[in-house]
Amino acid sequence: MPGDYRLYTELAGWWPLISPPEEYTDEAAHLVAVFAAAAPVVRDVLDLGSGGGHVAFHLKRRFALTLVDQSEEMLAVSRTLNPECEHVCGDMRTVRLGRVFDAVLVHDAVDYMTGEDDLRQVIETAFAHCRPGGLGVFVPDYTAETFRAASGGGGGRDAAGRQASFREWAWDPNPVEYEFTLHAADGTVRVVREAHRLGAFRRDTWFRLLAGAGFGPVPGADASGPDATGSPGEGSRGGMRGHLFTGLRPAG
Repeated sequence: MPGDYRLYTELAGWWPLISPPEEYTDEAAHLVAVFAAAAPVVRDVLDLGSGGGHVAFHLKRRFALTLVDQSEEMLAVSRTLNPECEHVCGDMRTVRLGRVFDAVLVHDAVDYMTGEDDLRQVIETAFAHCRPGGLGVFVPDYTAETFRAASGGGGGRDAAGRQASFREWAWDPNPVEYEFTLHAADGTVRVVREAHRLGAFRRDTWFRLLAGAGFGPVPGADASGPDATGSPGEGSRGGMRGHLFTGLRPAG
Protein backbone atom coordinates (compact mmCIF):
# COMPACT_ATOMS: atom_id res chain seq x y z
CA MET A 1 0.00 0.00 0.00
CA PRO A 2 1.18 3.61 -0.60
CA GLY A 3 1.83 4.25 3.09
CA ASP A 4 4.51 1.57 3.03
CA TYR A 5 6.80 3.55 0.70
CA ARG A 6 9.29 6.30 1.45
CA LEU A 7 7.82 8.44 -1.36
CA TYR A 8 4.61 8.80 0.64
CA THR A 9 6.19 9.11 4.09
CA GLU A 10 9.61 10.67 4.59
CA LEU A 11 9.70 12.11 1.05
CA ALA A 12 6.12 13.40 1.04
CA GLY A 13 7.26 17.01 1.35
CA TRP A 14 8.86 16.67 -2.07
CA TRP A 15 5.65 15.46 -3.73
CA PRO A 16 4.61 18.91 -5.10
CA LEU A 17 7.93 18.99 -6.99
CA ILE A 18 8.05 15.35 -8.04
CA SER A 19 4.53 15.49 -9.49
CA PRO A 20 3.43 19.17 -9.69
CA PRO A 21 -0.28 20.04 -9.40
CA GLU A 22 -0.39 21.70 -12.81
CA GLU A 23 0.30 18.33 -14.43
CA TYR A 24 -3.18 17.21 -13.36
CA THR A 25 -5.09 20.01 -15.11
CA ASP A 26 -6.27 18.01 -18.14
CA GLU A 27 -7.11 14.93 -16.10
CA ALA A 28 -9.14 16.96 -13.64
CA ALA A 29 -11.00 18.66 -16.48
CA HIS A 30 -11.98 15.26 -17.83
CA LEU A 31 -13.20 14.18 -14.39
CA VAL A 32 -15.22 17.39 -14.08
CA ALA A 33 -16.91 16.49 -17.36
CA VAL A 34 -17.68 12.97 -16.09
CA PHE A 35 -19.22 14.32 -12.90
CA ALA A 36 -21.07 17.11 -14.74
CA ALA A 37 -22.72 14.55 -17.02
CA ALA A 38 -24.06 12.55 -14.07
CA ALA A 39 -27.66 12.60 -12.96
CA PRO A 40 -28.59 13.47 -10.29
CA VAL A 41 -26.28 16.47 -9.99
CA VAL A 42 -22.91 15.82 -8.30
CA ARG A 43 -22.17 18.34 -5.55
CA ASP A 44 -20.04 16.42 -3.06
CA VAL A 45 -17.27 13.94 -3.87
CA LEU A 46 -15.35 11.48 -1.72
CA ASP A 47 -11.78 11.02 -3.00
CA LEU A 48 -10.33 7.69 -1.83
CA GLY A 49 -6.54 7.56 -2.00
CA SER A 50 -6.26 11.32 -2.49
CA GLY A 51 -2.50 11.50 -1.85
CA GLY A 52 -1.06 15.00 -1.96
CA GLY A 53 -4.35 16.44 -3.21
CA HIS A 54 -3.22 17.46 -6.68
CA VAL A 55 -6.37 16.21 -8.42
CA ALA A 56 -8.46 17.72 -5.62
CA PHE A 57 -6.74 21.06 -6.15
CA HIS A 58 -8.57 21.36 -9.47
CA LEU A 59 -11.82 19.61 -8.54
CA LYS A 60 -12.49 21.70 -5.41
CA ARG A 61 -13.48 24.65 -7.57
CA ARG A 62 -16.58 22.72 -8.62
CA PHE A 63 -17.31 20.24 -5.82
CA ALA A 64 -17.21 19.89 -2.05
CA LEU A 65 -14.47 17.32 -1.43
CA THR A 66 -13.67 14.90 1.37
CA LEU A 67 -10.15 13.47 0.95
CA VAL A 68 -9.09 10.12 2.38
CA ASP A 69 -5.55 8.75 2.40
CA GLN A 70 -3.67 6.38 4.68
CA SER A 71 -0.49 8.51 4.72
CA GLU A 72 -0.58 11.28 7.31
CA GLU A 73 2.43 12.83 5.59
CA MET A 74 0.64 13.08 2.25
CA LEU A 75 -2.46 14.45 3.95
CA ALA A 76 -0.28 17.17 5.50
CA VAL A 77 0.86 18.14 1.99
CA SER A 78 -2.75 18.20 0.81
CA ARG A 79 -3.95 20.25 3.78
CA THR A 80 -1.46 22.96 2.80
CA LEU A 81 -2.69 22.95 -0.80
CA ASN A 82 -6.39 22.38 -0.03
CA PRO A 83 -7.14 23.83 3.40
CA GLU A 84 -10.84 24.17 2.58
CA CYS A 85 -11.26 20.41 2.07
CA GLU A 86 -11.99 17.84 4.77
CA HIS A 87 -9.12 15.37 5.25
CA VAL A 88 -9.43 11.92 6.83
CA CYS A 89 -6.68 9.39 7.47
CA GLY A 90 -7.89 5.94 6.50
CA ASP A 91 -7.33 2.83 4.40
CA MET A 92 -9.33 2.96 1.16
CA ARG A 93 -10.12 -0.74 1.55
CA THR A 94 -11.76 -0.52 4.96
CA VAL A 95 -12.59 3.09 5.86
CA ARG A 96 -16.24 3.78 6.70
CA LEU A 97 -17.21 7.40 7.29
CA GLY A 98 -20.84 6.76 8.16
CA ARG A 99 -22.20 9.03 5.44
CA VAL A 100 -22.74 8.99 1.68
CA PHE A 101 -21.76 11.21 -1.25
CA ASP A 102 -23.02 12.10 -4.71
CA ALA A 103 -19.87 10.55 -6.19
CA VAL A 104 -16.82 8.59 -5.09
CA LEU A 105 -13.51 8.93 -6.94
CA VAL A 106 -10.74 6.35 -6.76
CA HIS A 107 -7.80 7.67 -8.76
CA ASP A 108 -4.51 5.91 -9.52
CA ALA A 109 -3.89 4.93 -5.88
CA VAL A 110 -5.97 1.90 -6.86
CA ASP A 111 -2.89 0.68 -8.74
CA TYR A 112 -1.44 -0.32 -5.36
CA MET A 113 -4.06 -3.05 -5.03
CA THR A 114 -2.06 -6.16 -5.92
CA GLY A 115 -4.70 -8.81 -5.29
CA GLU A 116 -8.29 -9.23 -6.37
CA ASP A 117 -9.51 -9.22 -2.77
CA ASP A 118 -7.88 -5.81 -2.20
CA LEU A 119 -9.55 -4.41 -5.32
CA ARG A 120 -12.90 -5.88 -4.26
CA GLN A 121 -12.63 -4.15 -0.88
CA VAL A 122 -11.88 -0.78 -2.51
CA ILE A 123 -14.87 -1.10 -4.82
CA GLU A 124 -17.09 -2.12 -1.89
CA THR A 125 -15.87 0.92 0.07
CA ALA A 126 -16.78 3.18 -2.84
CA PHE A 127 -20.23 1.59 -3.14
CA ALA A 128 -20.83 1.95 0.62
CA HIS A 129 -20.18 5.70 0.37
CA CYS A 130 -22.31 6.37 -2.74
CA ARG A 131 -25.78 7.67 -2.02
CA PRO A 132 -28.60 5.90 -3.94
CA GLY A 133 -28.15 7.03 -7.53
CA GLY A 134 -24.55 8.01 -6.76
CA LEU A 135 -21.63 7.60 -9.15
CA GLY A 136 -18.47 5.55 -8.63
CA VAL A 137 -15.43 6.54 -10.73
CA PHE A 138 -12.24 4.46 -10.85
CA VAL A 139 -9.09 5.49 -12.73
CA PRO A 140 -6.36 2.83 -12.82
CA ASP A 141 -3.32 3.69 -14.91
CA TYR A 142 -3.68 0.48 -16.91
CA THR A 143 -5.38 -2.87 -17.11
CA ALA A 144 -3.68 -6.25 -17.54
CA GLU A 145 -4.47 -6.03 -21.26
CA THR A 146 -2.98 -2.56 -21.78
CA PHE A 147 0.14 -2.67 -19.59
CA ARG A 148 3.34 -2.18 -21.57
CA ALA A 149 6.91 -1.97 -20.34
CA ALA A 150 7.97 1.68 -20.36
CA SER A 151 10.20 4.26 -18.76
CA GLY A 152 9.72 7.94 -18.05
CA GLY A 153 10.28 10.77 -15.63
CA GLY A 154 9.46 14.29 -14.59
CA GLY A 155 9.84 16.80 -11.79
CA GLY A 156 9.84 20.47 -10.91
CA ARG A 157 11.24 23.22 -8.70
CA ASP A 158 9.89 25.71 -6.16
CA ALA A 159 10.50 29.34 -5.24
CA ALA A 160 12.71 28.30 -2.31
CA GLY A 161 15.25 26.83 -4.71
CA ARG A 162 14.43 23.17 -4.20
CA GLN A 163 14.35 20.91 -7.24
CA ALA A 164 13.22 17.31 -7.62
CA SER A 165 13.18 14.89 -10.50
CA PHE A 166 12.32 11.25 -10.89
CA ARG A 167 12.78 8.39 -13.31
CA GLU A 168 10.69 5.25 -13.46
CA TRP A 169 11.09 1.89 -15.12
CA ALA A 170 8.00 -0.28 -15.43
CA TRP A 171 9.06 -3.69 -16.69
CA ASP A 172 6.13 -5.30 -14.92
CA PRO A 173 3.52 -3.81 -12.57
CA ASN A 174 5.15 -5.71 -9.72
CA PRO A 175 7.51 -4.03 -9.14
CA VAL A 176 7.95 -0.60 -10.74
CA GLU A 177 11.38 0.91 -10.07
CA TYR A 178 11.76 4.59 -9.13
CA GLU A 179 14.77 6.87 -8.70
CA PHE A 180 14.28 10.29 -7.08
CA THR A 181 16.95 13.01 -7.24
CA LEU A 182 16.29 15.71 -4.66
CA HIS A 183 18.18 19.03 -4.67
CA ALA A 184 17.71 20.91 -1.39
CA ALA A 185 17.82 24.71 -1.21
CA ASP A 186 21.25 24.54 0.45
CA GLY A 187 22.71 22.71 -2.54
CA THR A 188 22.82 19.22 -1.06
CA VAL A 189 21.67 16.41 -3.31
CA ARG A 190 20.02 13.15 -2.30
CA VAL A 191 19.22 10.19 -4.51
CA VAL A 192 16.59 7.70 -3.34
CA ARG A 193 15.67 4.47 -5.11
CA GLU A 194 12.77 2.20 -4.27
CA ALA A 195 10.55 -0.40 -5.90
CA HIS A 196 6.75 -0.18 -5.68
CA ARG A 197 4.50 -3.23 -5.92
CA LEU A 198 1.52 -2.49 -8.16
CA GLY A 199 -1.31 -4.49 -9.63
CA ALA A 200 -3.00 -4.70 -13.03
CA PHE A 201 -6.37 -6.41 -13.46
CA ARG A 202 -8.21 -7.60 -16.51
CA ARG A 203 -11.19 -5.59 -17.72
CA ASP A 204 -13.51 -8.50 -17.08
CA THR A 205 -12.28 -8.60 -13.47
CA TRP A 206 -13.16 -4.92 -13.10
CA PHE A 207 -16.61 -5.47 -14.58
CA ARG A 208 -17.26 -8.50 -12.38
CA LEU A 209 -16.18 -6.80 -9.16
CA LEU A 210 -18.09 -3.61 -9.92
CA ALA A 211 -21.26 -5.57 -10.60
CA GLY A 212 -20.64 -7.80 -7.58
CA ALA A 213 -20.46 -4.77 -5.30
CA GLY A 214 -23.84 -3.60 -6.61
CA PHE A 215 -22.83 -0.98 -9.20
CA GLY A 216 -24.97 -0.76 -12.32
CA PRO A 217 -24.32 0.82 -15.72
CA VAL A 218 -24.18 4.58 -16.24
CA PRO A 219 -26.82 5.60 -18.82
CA GLY A 220 -25.25 7.18 -21.87
CA ALA A 221 -21.69 6.28 -20.87
CA ASP A 222 -19.16 5.73 -23.66
CA ALA A 223 -19.07 1.96 -23.43
CA SER A 224 -18.01 -1.13 -25.30
CA GLY A 225 -17.77 -4.87 -24.83
CA PRO A 226 -19.46 -6.16 -21.66
CA ASP A 227 -20.72 -2.66 -20.89
CA ALA A 228 -23.03 -2.77 -23.87
CA THR A 229 -24.93 -5.66 -22.27
CA GLY A 230 -25.53 -3.88 -18.99
CA SER A 231 -22.33 -4.17 -16.97
CA PRO A 232 -20.74 -1.18 -15.25
CA GLY A 233 -18.74 0.78 -17.75
CA GLU A 234 -15.29 1.60 -19.04
CA GLY A 235 -15.29 4.95 -20.77
CA SER A 236 -13.08 6.71 -23.25
CA ARG A 237 -9.90 7.97 -21.62
CA GLY A 238 -10.05 11.42 -23.18
CA GLY A 239 -7.74 13.62 -21.08
CA MET A 240 -7.02 10.80 -18.64
CA ARG A 241 -3.65 9.12 -18.33
CA GLY A 242 -5.37 5.87 -17.36
CA HIS A 243 -8.59 3.95 -17.83
CA LEU A 244 -11.95 5.16 -16.58
CA PHE A 245 -14.40 2.68 -15.06
CA THR A 246 -17.76 3.95 -13.81
CA GLY A 247 -20.82 2.56 -12.12
CA LEU A 248 -24.05 3.80 -10.53
CA ARG A 249 -25.45 2.73 -7.19
CA PRO A 250 -29.08 1.87 -7.92
CA ALA A 251 -31.49 4.56 -6.80
CA GLY A 252 -34.07 2.13 -5.43
